[in-house]
Amino acid sequence: MAATFRRRLHRGAASTAVAAAALAALTASQAPGAADRPAGRADRSPAPPAGTPIDGGSSFFTDAPPRKTPTPPHSSGQPGGTGTAVHGPSQAGIPATVLAAYKKAEADLRASAPGCRLPWQLLAGIGEVESGHARGGAVDAAGTTLQPILGPQLNGNGFALIPDTDHGRYDGDTTHDRAVGPMQFIPSTWSQGGPGGTGWGADGNGDGVKDPNNVFDATLAAGRYLCANGRDLSVQADLDRAVLGYNNSREYLQLVLSWYGFYQKGTFEVPDGKGPLPVHRGGGTAHAGGGTAKAGRGGAKDAPTAPGGTAGRTKPDKPAVPGGPSAPHGSTGPTHGDDTGTPAPAPRPPMKPAPLTALEAVGDKDGKALTATVDTDFATAPRIRAKDADGKPVAGAKIRFALTGALPRGLGFVRAGGAPLPDGTTEVTVTTDKDGLATAPTLHAGDTAGPFTVRATAVDRTVRPVDFAATVTAKPAPKADALARTSDVALSTAAGGAYADDAVRIKATYQGKAAAGVAVTATLITDDPKKPVENDRGPYFKDPKATGADKDKPVRTLTGLTTDADGLLTLPKIYTDAHAGTFRLRLTTADGAVLTVTLTVTAPAAAS
Repeated sequence: MAATFRRRLHRGAASTAVAAAALAALTASQAPGAADRPAGRADRSPAPPAGTPIDGGSSFFTDAPPRKTPTPPHSSGQPGGTGTAVHGPSQAGIPATVLAAYKKAEADLRASAPGCRLPWQLLAGIGEVESGHARGGAVDAAGTTLQPILGPQLNGNGFALIPDTDHGRYDGDTTHDRAVGPMQFIPSTWSQGGPGGTGWGADGNGDGVKDPNNVFDATLAAGRYLCANGRDLSVQADLDRAVLGYNNSREYLQLVLSWYGFYQKGTFEVPDGKGPLPVHRGGGTAHAGGGTAKAGRGGAKDAPTAPGGTAGRTKPDKPAVPGGPSAPHGSTGPTHGDDTGTPAPAPRPPMKPAPLTALEAVGDKDGKALTATVDTDFATAPRIRAKDADGKPVAGAKIRFALTGALPRGLGFVRAGGAPLPDGTTEVTVTTDKDGLATAPTLHAGDTAGPFTVRATAVDRTVRPVDFAATVTAKPAPKADALARTSDVALSTAAGGAYADDAVRIKATYQGKAAAGVAVTATLITDDPKKPVENDRGPYFKDPKATGADKDKPVRTLTGLTTDADGLLTLPKIYTDAHAGTFRLRLTTADGAVLTVTLTVTAPAAAS
């Protein structure tokens, strides 16, 4: 693949030096609707930032689609056909990740702007003309370009004059703006020139970042841009205005529509990094800041007039390439070693991993659920391996771990790579390592017991997710293996009276140490060792929650009693009825510890 990539780059080196520098530098510099605006009608779209030109007259790739109708593949398993190997024109093939981005943008816009009727083939036409589908699919598994795709410095010297708006965040240039990424947005349009001044930037792959260098983000942003002002792209007039709003050039419009029509006839998926690269550039003259940039041949006079035309095939004039520091920073074209115009060898792009096709769980072979007790961290974390069609690991794939189901209170990811995460984090994206492994961050159980699921999904690929069953369990009940009174004073009182408020005080221990939080049940029972059941006479408790007539009603079993931090428990006050005799109070725990206390009730003293 690398050799193929190098040969293609070398073929177009004479023109790609400016191609990279002028890669539609201002195609996204205008707000949508600039071409929609008839005379006397107010523009409904947001105005671009101050000083940003509506149309910079940027150059673009003028290679037109072949006349031959593309032959979809048959039974290849690739999008676009159901048969055997493909023998159609190479231009019909679109790199896998880029094609997925176009189709995902169409699906997202179908949901958010159904009236727009955006076809993915239109995005493909623009992507071909703007960047040759991200330089033939030179993107990583997440869809981010392997090398920056940057236009020229917009310093007024042959192009628009746009001082830096992003402090170099997107384009690496802190003096002037440059067009960025596979769909060539300038930073001010990406971050400021959209609805409400928030920018047209979008998060197409759901990783929480809006990156113009990512093909999923850039294509969704371009789709939103084309759908602005309530356009219906199934209407030709709206379609034309949308494309002209992207780049106000008739040649550009005809060329994009040519590719759009070509892709509608059929296309197929090719491996990332093996997509064909356009060669010729042209597209008009930019007038901004007093400068003029000469376009190569294959410009307006050669523009195709109908889909399938051959305009733009003429070899362009040899471009003048600024040397040294003035050359576009991060240009997609090769640099020049001298002033003779001889191109330096094109850099070899990094090898691309095969596309992700499956996720598998890694860890416990017994399939045991993940468990942790309340208010503790899970000892192990869900882990998956990303694999390609050959079962080999895929590095650099983005995996989203999300908590699903009725989540227990306080549950969430708390640490990733040793760094704390915000409270309540229930979704995190992790990139697979060189072995294709991705491990979820540390998970905290919170303070409520219950089951839930951790779901691992691929961010940029439609593959079967992996679910991990997980459970938060309640803290185990404190144990006690012995109960004892803290006093050996005999307990006695007259019938119709009551024992002292703190007459019965006990201590619970476990293996000789105080047992805090132990639940104790107190029951007043009969004095019959063969049948020690709850008594119906003699001493009794009162229900502390009862009101009215029930507040004095005898209660002979109390539950919910708990020892304190020192293992101590003082029973509520015990009353007696008119029955005299010997009675028993039995105290028990869930672990089987038992204490029986004797209560004596004497007859009331005779009246004098």
